[in-house]
Amino acid sequence: MRASPPPSGPVVITNWVLDHPWANAVGMALLLLLGPTVGAWLADQPRRAWWAAALSTVPVAVLTMAPTGRRSPAVGCTVQWSLPDFGTPELMANVLLFALPAVLVTVASRRPATTLVGATVLSVGIEAVQAVAVDLGRACDTTDWLCNTLGAGLGVALGCCALLLHRRVVTSGAGGRGRARRAGAPGAPRPGGTAPSSPPARRG
Repeated sequence: MRASPPPSGPVVITNWVLDHPWANAVGMALLLLLGPTVGAWLADQPRRAWWAAALSTVPVAVLTMAPTGRRSPAVGCTVQWSLPDFGTPELMANVLLFALPAVLVTVASRRPATTLVGATVLSVGIEAVQAVAVDLGRACDTTDWLCNTLGAGLGVALGCCALLLHRRVVTSGAGGRGRARRAGAPGAPRPGGTAPSSPPARRG
């Protein structure tokens, strides 16, 4: 009897998420707390934002397209619609999987609508490949697409918050510098005082 091959890396990660459902709650909390802040910091650094976005898609590729070491029984896709919650760890993981890249792409491109449409199309493509590439050992499921799209929507919303936060910081900083320049200009009134009087004109 031939021993079954050990589970691949993506399967191990998936099993770990299923065994530790609290990880999704921690990931969601970190995303909500740090997403807008980090995004605002990257808003005026588009090159770094694009690099961060590219790195954030690596888990997407590994966890959705890497072979599992098994073979799918048939070509096809399961059509069902289930909403994610913290009681369904795998579905919540699908939400988080697309949320972080959506935050970073929104900040880097400043095109939230395009980001959301692109993420939705990408998820459709992933599910289509999983449906026909039986050697990957993965299952196409419309619920996965739904969760990916919800995650992308959340990420786009957080990315928009990051851009608004960055704009507010820039505006307040520019306003403060403008007030400082006006206060230090010659002839400008000092706080709590009066403007310096000009010297009397000479009489010829």
